[in-house]
Amino acid sequence: MKKIIALITILCMVFALAGCSNNTPAPAPTPEKPAETPAPEQKPEEPAAEPATILLAAAASLKNCMDNELIPMFKEKNQNITVNATYDSSGKLQTQIEEGAEVDVFMSAAMKQMNALDEKGLMAENSIVKLLENKIVLIAPKGSDKGMSTFEDILKADTIAVGDPASVPAGQYAKEAFENLKIWDQVSAKASLGTNVTEVLNWVAEGSADAGVVYATDAASNENVEILAEAPEGSVAKVIYPVGVVKASSNQEAAKAFVEFLQSEEALKVFEKYGFTAN
Repeated sequence: MKKIIALITILCMVFALAGCSNNTPAPAPTPEKPAETPAPEQKPEEPAAEPATILLAAAASLKNCMDNELIPMFKEKNQNITVNATYDSSGKLQTQIEEGAEVDVFMSAAMKQMNALDEKGLMAENSIVKLLENKIVLIAPKGSDKGMSTFEDILKADTIAVGDPASVPAGQYAKEAFENLKIWDQVSAKASLGTNVTEVLNWVAEGSADAGVVYATDAASNENVEILAEAPEGSVAKVIYPVGVVKASSNQEAAKAFVEFLQSEEALKVFEKYGFTAN
């Protein structure tokens, strides 16, 4: 009997252990790792533009607006490009370019000089832009008592200042106007010939000449002179200021960028401020 009881006890223990084994909770599933987001593709950085220095050769009548506003404005937008400038009569600058001067951009006060360079193949193809227009005016020292109010009245002056027609566009325009008015011979007999329009302006401003012929923009820049008259309509050709890239320039892209800037709305507003009009 004892053996039977012992056997039953053993069997009960076995079943109890089996039940415990079946009730053991299953291990929690291992959470799956989230899919890794691929790193964004790194684009190679564009190389910084190479620094460049260009030389602008421009008519003397452009000095104030270029030096005071336009060149600094361009530099602010193009930190890698430096613009140096030289100013003189357009004829002298033309000669320098013909002789191999390292000029990148040329801006003259007449089409004559630009056309001459272009015909010789010295200007980059399709780079010339007829940018601005100016006016030819008769001036006298402030407070002049010579009684001049028309171009023909210049004969009342004892001394006259004009640019040298051989190389100064303003002088060429003056000669053209006076020839059409049939008084060039009398004017030239009293005339001192300036090497550029700035020299003519200064002679009149300081009183060394009783009258002179300059661009309207030059006259507006000097408070010591007054404008007496504009050249009569039909007496002189339209005064156009073209700009272009010199073919021999070693900085073509920088030169083109500067010429494009000069055509921008903000640049043209500066030109207008100094008395020019957009062509």
